[in-house]
Amino acid sequence: MKTLSLPSHAQAAVLTGPQKIEIVDYPIPTIKSDEILVQVEGCGICGTDVHEYKRDPFGLIPVVLGHEGTGAIVALGKDVRSDFEGKPLVVGDKIVTSVLVPDDCPFTKDFPAKSNLSDGLGVYGLFKDSPDYHLNGFFATHLVIRGRSTVFQVNGLSFKQRILIEPFAVTVHALERAKTTQLLNFSSVVLVQGCGPIGLMMIATLNAYGISNIIAVDGVAARLDMAKKMGASLTFNIAELKPETLLEKIQAVTKGRGVDFAFQCTGVPAAAAQIWKFVRRGGGLCELGFFMDNGTCAINPHEDLCKKEITAIGSWVYSAQEYPLAIAMIQRLVRIGVPIEDLVTHQFPLRDINEAMQTNIALKGIKIAVTSN
Repeated sequence: MKTLSLPSHAQAAVLTGPQKIEIVDYPIPTIKSDEILVQVEGCGICGTDVHEYKRDPFGLIPVVLGHEGTGAIVALGKDVRSDFEGKPLVVGDKIVTSVLVPDDCPFTKDFPAKSNLSDGLGVYGLFKDSPDYHLNGFFATHLVIRGRSTVFQVNGLSFKQRILIEPFAVTVHALERAKTTQLLNFSSVVLVQGCGPIGLMMIATLNAYGISNIIAVDGVAARLDMAKKMGASLTFNIAELKPETLLEKIQAVTKGRGVDFAFQCTGVPAAAAQIWKFVRRGGGLCELGFFMDNGTCAINPHEDLCKKEITAIGSWVYSAQEYPLAIAMIQRLVRIGVPIEDLVTHQFPLRDINEAMQTNIALKGIKIAVTSN
């Protein structure tokens, strides 16, 4: 095993109850031959983390959250030689992790191209605590990466770029799903509803793909300003418009038809119902806002779907194979001058993680990061 000099203990931010995270010391284990020990640099807070923090809907407590993380290898099992793409791994390399798909998943065996829909899909930061593994999430000073995990060496990217890889993989997957409809091209008018982190990254993803006519819809002025930085050509503030007025304005800029394609990026049922009205006849819609069950919404199947022949698709997380696409897209966005690092608006030390969570809940800033140093 190749290793650096290590402390005897790691600190982990353990969710022990609703809206209660405690810093706990755990002995740093001796890793197995197929494992990796990472010294965590930091991790972004995802909406999934916030949902778990607020009410434990996944039943994971006690749990170390954090899956948008990155760090440096400090110990490498003797059998670990390369990352998911075949790049050699050495102590000191910067890495990120992707999903784990169990070898015995019946669904994945029958549908290998849909590994993101596996019944047993695993993500670091959403594993239950166990006697053998405590350092399961990136909200800690150290993380143990188990054998058969998907790891990517990302030495060439900055810290902020690295913690954006995972959420950008979400939007890259949504784009790949949308492309299957054959409704996106350079002249398409595309609407993105919801300018939280995923919505803003969806705008940047469309920008990188070459879509220049992007309409952003949100109720927070600062987020709409950021949407313009990410590539939106037009913004509408729903806090200032009645629903019928918003529809009129969208139709006014689309020859009275509606947009060619729309991405629904909120977790709000009312918004999920409203967005159908914005799409033109023969257009398309991608729903990627509901990573939690936030309730149902009502649409008119005649007016909203059949009569308009809308092509609707869902998008669920990503596959490990889409990480290289997300990394390449980040590099392209940097080259063309899109200030994606501006998305990371706050950084809190690990000891202040409860404050970081509350800042996220209060919708202050955009991407909130927790750093381990």
